[in-house]
Amino acid sequence: MPRGAPTRKILSLKDRAGRVIMTKTPTTWSDDLPGRSWASLWSGYVVCGCGGIRKITEPCPVCAAEPYDLTPQAVLVGDEAMIVNPIFAGAEGRYEDYVYLQMLQREWERPTADFEHFAHFSETDRPSAKAALVLLFWGYFETRIERLHRAVMKTLPPRIVESQLRRYSGIGSRLFELYQILFDTTYFDDLSAHGFGIVSDLLRDTHRRRNAFAHGSPQAINDEAVTSLVSPNT
Repeated sequence: MPRGAPTRKILSLKDRAGRVIMTKTPTTWSDDLPGRSWASLWSGYVVCGCGGIRKITEPCPVCAAEPYDLTPQAVLVGDEAMIVNPIFAGAEGRYEDYVYLQMLQREWERPTADFEHFAHFSETDRPSAKAALVLLFWGYFETRIERLHRAVMKTLPPRIVESQLRRYSGIGSRLFELYQILFDTTYFDDLSAHGFGIVSDLLRDTHRRRNAFAHGSPQAINDEAVTSLVSPNT
């Protein structure tokens, strides 16, 4: 934490025996979202005509399209003219996106259940009581990566698109091999090259921990991994 930065209260979550099972710093990035709802994460963003995600009030970073006109318009309803503000669909494309975000928020904010079956395990040998949040996030992330690839290949014949997605069906192969074919780099290297090295490192680590969880080491998703994913700057 930089010198002079305000300190933030740490919440300690304990089990019935009084043992600390997780510490959590309250999030702040969600405080400015409408209704403080994670489902409003994409508020102010839209999908541009070129397929890129952009802010309503700024030019598109992909095709440089101008900001949207936010001037209220007169709409005739029956015999009465009404002034209405422009309405845009959010940048989340499908119903399940909002469900994923709501589930992630619920998992983060719910009271931590006691891991009674793992109470006798040491802290290094048991997963976080909120490990499900990381697994949920990764499922959500995979849907976004598939849509990214589909958007890039939209000019190809459908049979070729489906063939490529079947051939590179695993998330690892989509982040590396298929991404290399389409963009001449890997997903993580692309993030770093565009100034998002911290995000790249966080997603690499989350990917590694998720794989370890699924292949015999559930303790890889510990409290630190959960907190880093939700509050990477704490």
